[in-house]
Amino acid sequence: MNTLEIKKGIFWVGAIDWDLRDFHGYSTERGSTYNAFLVMDEKTALMDTVKATKTAELFSRMRKALPSGKLDYLVLNHAEMDHSGSLPEVLAEFRPEKIVCSAACRDAIVEHFGKHGWPFQVVKTGDTLSLGKKTVRFIETKMLHWPDSMFSYLEEDRLLISSDAFGQHYATGGRFDDEIDQSELMRQSAKYYANIILPYSGLVTRLLESVKAMGLEIDMIAPDHGVIWRKGVGTILQAYSEWAAQKAKPKAVVAYDTMWGSTAKMAQAVVDGLISEGIEVRAADLKGWHRSDVMTELLDSGALLLGSPTLNNGYLPRIADLICYARGLKPINKVGASFGSFGWGGEAVKLLNEELQSMKIPVVDEGVRVKYVPGDDDLDKCRQLGVKVGKSVRANLGI
Repeated sequence: MNTLEIKKGIFWVGAIDWDLRDFHGYSTERGSTYNAFLVMDEKTALMDTVKATKTAELFSRMRKALPSGKLDYLVLNHAEMDHSGSLPEVLAEFRPEKIVCSAACRDAIVEHFGKHGWPFQVVKTGDTLSLGKKTVRFIETKMLHWPDSMFSYLEEDRLLISSDAFGQHYATGGRFDDEIDQSELMRQSAKYYANIILPYSGLVTRLLESVKAMGLEIDMIAPDHGVIWRKGVGTILQAYSEWAAQKAKPKAVVAYDTMWGSTAKMAQAVVDGLISEGIEVRAADLKGWHRSDVMTELLDSGALLLGSPTLNNGYLPRIADLICYARGLKPINKVGASFGSFGWGGEAVKLLNEELQSMKIPVVDEGVRVKYVPGDDDLDKCRQLGVKVGKSVRANLGI
């Protein structure tokens, strides 16, 4: 297995998961990586481990970079199992003197693996670890995205090992940002933010301000998933600042499901109305769109419109799935509206409006309900709904 020296004396020894297609409800159509970094100095330190199923890959790279087998420190920036899964095997094979982590990480590791008397060394923000010529400074990043999360900053190398921040679920043969397609890189970075980091956006803003106040010089960011940023450090920092603020564009997501095609016809009319107002639209028929892709498009959208026929006095299951998922991710700075067809009861639109309001998405119209099949007048009402939402988005943006 190939290793890669990303900075002098610092090696990538992680694993590539080409086949991963789901990450607790987030579609990972491009797989993922579990990044781990071996720092070689007077003392040696492994920064994070990998998913348990990738232990052999980690070991193969570690043995190549560390032929002596002597590991002094294991630094755990995050206790989640895609980063700590191979911890017991690493401890048994390389026997580090200390496991360096936050107090919350230590507690989580004990809860995951049991009490083994492992040699923990607890650190907090501002603490440092000398490896010889290299110094590691620790920055706690609580709830970004677990209570135990932490950054490790190698001062002399100006390298930020950023755990789950600034990453992507993206399996690729390139290890650096400038080695791969830039549009796909930013799409995967946005998808990662929208589906993992989004609920903690307020914390992201404060963290970015705190890092700036610390005066850290950063010329490389190495996340625990995806590629390493060496050319686009400023690009990803700026993107996180904008995503954390959830800055909207004149854009709307129309997410819908349909039974016999009536709600789909209504959705197209709504889309036409939005377009007439100069709004960029993503029309997401949930039969073909994954919930995590809808959330990615919603990240910079100013509106979310939901469409469903009434089924069993409610709405269709795919819409329910999206609502459940989106509620937990807490999108803000949106307006909303609903539409749908019905046969003998028309509860879906009312219920969808209530769901939007429960997510603190203001509803700008009572919505459009159509019995059975929409006629020309009905479709015109749908177009007008799109126009009204479009005008509301533009007004919110001051355009």
